[in-house]
Amino acid sequence: MRLQVKGKNLEVSESLYRYAEEKLGKLERHLNDATRLELELAVEKNPSIADSQVAEATVWTKGPILRARESSDDMKASIDLLVEKLERQVKRYREKRMRKQVARTAAHAPVEEGRAVGAEEVEPVIVKTKQFAVKPMTAEEAVLQLELIGHDFFVFRNVESNDVNVVYRRRDGNYGLIEPQG
Repeated sequence: MRLQVKGKNLEVSESLYRYAEEKLGKLERHLNDATRLELELAVEKNPSIADSQVAEATVWTKGPILRARESSDDMKASIDLLVEKLERQVKRYREKRMRKQVARTAAHAPVEEGRAVGAEEVEPVIVKTKQFAVKPMTAEEAVLQLELIGHDFFVFRNVESNDVNVVYRRRDGNYGLIEPQG
């Protein structure tokens, strides 16, 4: 697993890098298909934020991309909380894969009589569907629409690239833009 550590408003010391490497190394034994892990350590400059030490990680695997963000008043504690959250995500991902494998093999196996069927875990389902016209506009116009409707994200067709894009409100109050890769 390749680890990249970045600092925002913070110089990443060698000891902090080694600590993160040691803690995040625990994930490697659970995720043998992890290819890259990016960790961003940041210090929030706003004095009203008590938990100003933020650790945010993105893990690229052969399957899903795992993301987590944790903050506390100590960077090492933030890293510990982040690793715990990522381990829960990894467990959930692995259990889901195992259930699918078991379901595939069970579909081909003969049914045993007299065997009680246990209650299966309920997986999330889509409970509502919306349809709307994806109008061509600039990212700035999409942000204005986002503000008008009061949602956390807005889907639109980018006038410049003709691709479907998403603008979203970030935790820091700014906006993000999601564009498809060519």
